[in-house]
Parts: sequence; structure tokens; C-alpha cells
Amino acid sequence: MKKIIKSLIFVGFSSCLLLACESSKKTEVKQKKTSKPNVILFVSDDHGKDALGCYGNPVIQTPNLDKMASEGVLFNNAYCTSASCAASRSVILTGKYGHATGSYGHVHDYHHFSTYDNEKSLPVLLEENGYETARIGKYHVAPEKVYHFNTVLEADPRNTVEMADACVEVLNTDKPFFLYFCTDDPHRGAPFESTPWNKPNNFGNKKGGYKGVNEIVYDPEKVLVPSFLPDTKETREEIAQYYQSISRIDQGFGKLMQYLKEAGKIDNTIVIYISDNGMAFPGAKTTVYEPGIQLPCIIKDPFKNKHGAVNNAKISWVDLTPTILDMTGVVYNSKDFHGKSFNKIIDEENPKGWDQIYASHTFHEITMYYPMRVVIDKNYKLIWNIAWPLEYPFASDLWAASTWQSSYRNHSKTFGERNIDDFLYRAEFELYDLDKDPGEVKNLSKDPEFDDVLNRMKKELQGFQKITQDPWFIMWNHDSSLQGAGVEL
Repeated sequence: MKKIIKSLIFVGFSSCLLLACESSKKTEVKQKKTSKPNVILFVSDDHGKDALGCYGNPVIQTPNLDKMASEGVLFNNAYCTSASCAASRSVILTGKYGHATGSYGHVHDYHHFSTYDNEKSLPVLLEENGYETARIGKYHVAPEKVYHFNTVLEADPRNTVEMADACVEVLNTDKPFFLYFCTDDPHRGAPFESTPWNKPNNFGNKKGGYKGVNEIVYDPEKVLVPSFLPDTKETREEIAQYYQSISRIDQGFGKLMQYLKEAGKIDNTIVIYISDNGMAFPGAKTTVYEPGIQLPCIIKDPFKNKHGAVNNAKISWVDLTPTILDMTGVVYNSKDFHGKSFNKIIDEENPKGWDQIYASHTFHEITMYYPMRVVIDKNYKLIWNIAWPLEYPFASDLWAASTWQSSYRNHSKTFGERNIDDFLYRAEFELYDLDKDPGEVKNLSKDPEFDDVLNRMKKELQGFQKITQDPWFIMWNHDSSLQGAGVEL
């Protein structure tokens, strides 16, 4: 009898333990679901909106990014603020325009061409709020103490599959994580030279390919040539190389998502895909024309309701830091940033109050001084070429591009839709109706019919420059032609 009672007591006690364990497991699962979300910010290098299946290109193979778009939200009007690598990346990570942080163009920290020491970046703010922060691939910002990450991972930045492999440990960390994943693709490959002039750049592609990557080679005859480029043999050959580099990115992205799923974090991780600036072709990168600054942006947020949605809000990379802070529940002062969070409108197709953006480009390399300021308001776009009397400066890789050389050496008068003289020698103001003139060919700034639009947008630009403490605001009261003449302004 005593044995029976003891057995019953043991069974009852065991049942209680099992129930307690089950309850503990449920609590664990619940805690996992309600803990801070992880964030992956995936940034490609010179990837234009033209080369993704989900943005309407039927030739290029990007199945993994297309899948992400079908499960998340695709932004139609996402913009960088400067079509130059370092300048754009500083904005992404600070939420401020480069002209206000010292990041005017390419970083050269040994000459203190870098972000001011007192700025606080996204990874630092997230670390202060309990996040493990890690980066891999292209960095291109300085100083390190401003853009500090807990962990720096190493891999070939041209092999996104290898990069994904290197991230496995971070994806499996117990802490919420912020992973800043930056490829070198599809940036043009070095060396940048024009001998022989008609040889296409390899865009990082190489004989034998990369370990773990199934290289996809494209037929130049089948690629899509954007209207701002000349449809020449050389252009097509370079676009084919560009596509191949992007398909390599896509494979690495797919591998990263596979590892995220295996780590059990896919339902608790916000994934953002963007590019720093437009494709590395003349008329895009280093310009403020649409191919240079209007970029892909895909966000997969498991905490949002809509999937496969399109958002037409005009957002900008200056908005990314406050948006990510919002997504992760970090309390911040909105006055600390020039951008604003778009977290609450991600699920909306046409949200109100999101129809204006600004851009600010000062130089690419230090020797390429050509400050431009931009406002886009609904369908109108105003560009102020502050140093307009100067010839537009070329980045070395774009000048050497066989795409450009094919026009230059043949003494062509046009480059794509644009007159070459108008491309090299620009008016002080360029005003375009993007609905009627998406190629930005017909400058309306001297058309009396658009005087009211021009004056209104000039005032908007002045207001933007004043609020963001743009040093070039002073040029509204001076003759731009005096720049570089040794005259004190």
C-alpha cells in the first residue's frame, strides 16, 4: 500500500514537473517572439533600380531578392541623398546630410575628410540599447569611433556566399543583433583604365568565378539598355558584366536568408535591402539625376501585415536611422536627425505627407568639386548646380568606361537622350517635370510658364539648407562664378 501511495505521489510530482517544463517552454517561445527584433541592413554597391526582377527587369535573374519583395514591401520612390559611396553611407548610418556632418564626399580620414567626432551613429545607438552590432564587407566611413561595431567579420566582399558563411555565428547569438552587410558588387572592378578603350569593365567578375557561387553569364544582345545610356556594343557588354555581378549578390542574399531560417530567427528579423547609389555608368552614379539617386528599397518586416505590397512614398536614406530606431523600440529625440521615421507608413500604398525629398552632393573624390542641391516635390524636381560655370567632373572609373569612351571617341553629340554639351556644361538651375519628362531632358527653368514653380522650389531648397546648416547656403547671396577665383565670399 505504501509503495502504491509513493508511486502515486511520484507520478503526481512528475506530472507537475512536466507541466512546469511545458509552461516554461511556452514562456520561452513567447519571450522569443516578443523580444527586440533583429535587423539586417544589406547594402549593395552601385546597384541601380534598373536591374532587379521585382522592379520589372525580365532579363536579370534575382530570384531571392524577388522572393523577399513578394513577402515584404517594395518602395517605388526611395532615394539616396548623394550618389557617391562614402557620402551616401554616412547618411545611412547617421540620419543626417553629409554637408552637416563633414562627410562631403569620399572619406579620406588621414586628411580629416570624415565625419565629425561628435556625431553618434546607428550602430553605437543600438549597442547602447542592448544590441550586438556586426559589420561585414565595405565600410568606407570614418572615424571608427563614430561608426563603431562590436564585431568586424572578414570575407571576400565580392563573394556574398562566403560573406553569408561568415555571418552564421552572429545570426545565432543570444542577443538581439544588428548586422550591416555590405557587398563590393556590383561596383566596377579595378584597375580603372581605358586601354584598350573598348574593353568592358569586369564589375568584379573573374575567370573561374567564386567558390560556392553559380556564375550567371548574360548575353549582351539581351540586356536592357536604359534610355539615359547609348545603345552601343560597348554599353551592352558592360551591362552584361553588371548583371552578372548582381546575380552573385542575389545568391549570397539567398544563402544569408537560409542561415537566418536555420537559426530560428526568420520570424523575428527585419531585413532591409538597399544600394548606396545608382549604377556605375555616366548619367547615374555621381549625378543627382534619377538613375543616380532613385534606388531599390525592399523591406521585409515580420511584424507588419502586408506582403508583396508596393509603397509609393518618397523616402530617403536620411530616414533610415530614425526608422530602424523606431523598429527596434529605441527612444530617441527626433530633433537629432534630419530624416524622419517611415515605420508607421510601411504598409500604406500612398501615404499622405510623403511626397517631398532632398538631396545634397558636394563631391565624389576631393578633386571633383561640384556641389549640387536638389528638391523633389511631387512631380517637379529642381537641381541647383552651385558651381555651374565649371565643367562637370568625371569619376575615373566612369571616364574610363567603354560605355563613355564609345561616345567620346566617336565624337557623338548625344549620350543616350541627353546632349553631351548639356551633360558637361550645366545650367545653374535645372527644373524637370518627372511625370512628363522622366529622362530629365527638357529643362523648364527658363520657361516663363514655370516661374512660379521655380521660385517656390528655390524657397523650399533655401529652407532645407538653412535648417540643415548647409555651408553652401551662403551662395544664394553671391555670384557662383566667383568660386575658385580666390575671392572671399
